[in-house]
Amino acid sequence: MANVLDIQGLSKRYGSVQALDQLTIGVPQGSIYGLLGPNGSGKTTTLGIVLDVINASGGSFRWFGEPLSKATKRRIGALLETPNFYPYLSGEENLRITADVKRVDHSQIQRALEMVGLATRKQNKFKGYSLGMKQRLAIGAALLGDPEVLVLDEPTNGLDPEGIAEVRQLILNIAAQGKTILLASHLLDEVEKVCTHMAVLRNGKLKAEGPVASIMATNDLVFISGGAPAEQLLAVAQSLPFVSEARILNHQVQLVLQTGVDSSELNRAFFTQNIALGQLTVRKKSLESQFMEIIKADKA
Repeated sequence: MANVLDIQGLSKRYGSVQALDQLTIGVPQGSIYGLLGPNGSGKTTTLGIVLDVINASGGSFRWFGEPLSKATKRRIGALLETPNFYPYLSGEENLRITADVKRVDHSQIQRALEMVGLATRKQNKFKGYSLGMKQRLAIGAALLGDPEVLVLDEPTNGLDPEGIAEVRQLILNIAAQGKTILLASHLLDEVEKVCTHMAVLRNGKLKAEGPVASIMATNDLVFISGGAPAEQLLAVAQSLPFVSEARILNHQVQLVLQTGVDSSELNRAFFTQNIALGQLTVRKKSLESQFMEIIKADKA
């Protein structure tokens, strides 16, 4: 599956603060990709850079295999901050203004309202909307122009439980129509329930990346390095029958072993290939425990 977004070695420094440090990830087409991490981990900075709102200090990114341009921007819808809708206008009237700003035909407004479940409330004034409805209208504004990718920064932040449920279901519905969604969240529960793929960030650094099902698997995550180049370690790992998944992450190889396989078997398998691993690290089994480690590390 091709990636809609490829990020290579992306970095951002604010004075002495390294907000983003050599981030490399790929967002597969058709996925719901979550950037997960505590506040200050680099999620919003990443979104700002790939949307050309913030200048990177280093690295690169490509949308649809190309540098960002006016043409590629039209294929992306984004919601980084809640739009300043007029409270005394209806939902439909507010979207008309947004459509004019984006130079989108008004004929697309009805479809956007239907996608976010507000078609029957389009004549109601914005000030009478619930928090969840206001956020759904904001997502509707981002959908004007029928973008292939939707970028959302903390889409359920500040919502009550009902509003959170509404927005999460909306994200799933939009993805079911073939759109790719890239979202940032500090909520483990949100990523677990909504996303298909994820990257865990802490202090601007990538800590884990891959399909959510893989990272949340009950099998241990094993990281190996040394003894040979990462590409060679990856090739050997992929040839082993007891390795379920393998990928290169931050110059290490991240593995998922089949149930019941001990990491010592992995060490022996590499030794038979005349490779003495320099490092073999086993990470905790659940995403929840990994995320809690990140939170505790930030508070330390």
